[in-house]
Amino acid sequence: MFVRRNYVQLARTLTAVVLTLCVIVGIAWGASKTQDQATEQALKMTAESIRRAAVQCYALEGIYPVNIDYLIDHYGIRPDTGRFIVHYQFVADNLLPDIMVLPIVR
Repeated sequence: MFVRRNYVQLARTLTAVVLTLCVIVGIAWGASKTQDQATEQALKMTAESIRRAAVQCYALEGIYPVNIDYLIDHYGIRPDTGRFIVHYQFVADNLLPDIMVLPIVR
């Protein structure tokens, strides 16, 4: 009878430990997933803000900017260069540049 109580107590303790670990893993996974979604949204927003600034430049000045530095200096965009790599490829004065924003992998 004494041995049976020890097994029951051990089973309860192990169950509590396993459930606690499951909760911790679930929270960590959820936080990671949320961070990934936030980064993806920031990528899209950065690319869209650069694209809108380029289109605004074309509407006001009649040409698309040759490089992203012009947009930074004259149109107030501030891409987060610590988190993202911005690829801005000028095509022609009257064609929308190729704009791609990629995350920096650490």
